[in-house]
Amino acid sequence: MDKIKMMTPIVEMDGDEMTRILWQWIKDILIIPYVDLKTEYYDLGLEKRNETNDQITIDSAEAAKKYGVAVKCATITPNAARMDEYNLKEMWKSPNGTIRAILDGTVFRTPILVKGITPYIPTWTAPITIARHAYGDVYKNVEMRAIGGGKAELVFTGRDGSEQRETIFNFEGDGIIQGLYNTDKSISGFARSCFNFAVDTKQDLWFATKDTISKKYDHRFKDIFAEIFEAEYKDKFDALGIEYFYTLIDDAVARVIRSKGGYIWACKNYDGDVMSDMVSTAFGSLAMMTSVLVSPDGKYEYEAAHGTVQRHYYKHLKGEETSTNSVATIFAWSGAFRKRGELDGLTDLVKYADALEKATISTIEDGIMTGDLYLLSSLPNKKKVNSREFLLAIDERLKKCLHK
Repeated sequence: MDKIKMMTPIVEMDGDEMTRILWQWIKDILIIPYVDLKTEYYDLGLEKRNETNDQITIDSAEAAKKYGVAVKCATITPNAARMDEYNLKEMWKSPNGTIRAILDGTVFRTPILVKGITPYIPTWTAPITIARHAYGDVYKNVEMRAIGGGKAELVFTGRDGSEQRETIFNFEGDGIIQGLYNTDKSISGFARSCFNFAVDTKQDLWFATKDTISKKYDHRFKDIFAEIFEAEYKDKFDALGIEYFYTLIDDAVARVIRSKGGYIWACKNYDGDVMSDMVSTAFGSLAMMTSVLVSPDGKYEYEAAHGTVQRHYYKHLKGEETSTNSVATIFAWSGAFRKRGELDGLTDLVKYADALEKATISTIEDGIMTGDLYLLSSLPNKKKVNSREFLLAIDERLKKCLHK
């Protein structure tokens, strides 16, 4: 068959360790034979980030703003051990954090459900989508040690020279201080992204913070969501028969555990980071989770929501066999292809994306799976395969899907 044509490039952000190996195998086996691939390539491997003083990460985010659709491999966020391992100039920030700060918007993460893998919460029969604000808070914070006692103050100096000042704490001895911030513009973009996603997918939207404790910071989130909903979205929600409601984050957790699923749960940045891992693990596996960053002006960055699978990478370097789950990375590519096809009016590219996802799911449901899913699956005739065999099994089914 002729390769599927593309008009506009996808921004390709390569990554680290075992996911980088899978990235190339996915391209070689499942993409290049079928698609006349056009990408603007950026190597976000840790070595290249160190070499360019992390400028390549910034450049990739700006390219995503230019072309509108990006796909990203998992990357290392270095700690002290990685400083020595990779001989780094400094402890570079999370590439995801840098990209999210430039694009702004919201990360939507949804579990991929397959037959044979039952969620740990028995009542969950439909996916729960986590909508995570992708800006500010602890990821953009300022921290310092308070040594020897003294007064910590929060000070805001207006452009007109006016000053607001609050005492944080009078330290008797050593301590620590942290300053967080967000902007009304970013919070408004977060709200609209969530409301639009709810309308597009016809799902209820929950939003949760802790405004009873954080009476100004979290309460500002609550107020902005409420104002935008009433002014711009209430009629749309009513027409679709879907609901928006606000609740406290601890109440939301209790509601989620008792629910059937099938809704969007909007969270502030850190809450969304934690809760998306909880939800994905409870549904089965971190590697079975789609993730897309949607900016307020309609830019999309698809990624695998898990790490770089370091342990498998070291086995791979020794020539040992691995059985690494590549589903989230495959779905990052399929999501990017689908969106590129929708934006450019390329129905064949959209159909290819649909077929790739269908082939991936049917492979698992046919009993062929990687080690993590093998341990979870209740299918009677399941078979554990290695990382490359799994991709080849998907390819067999992809050929059939595309030739129908």
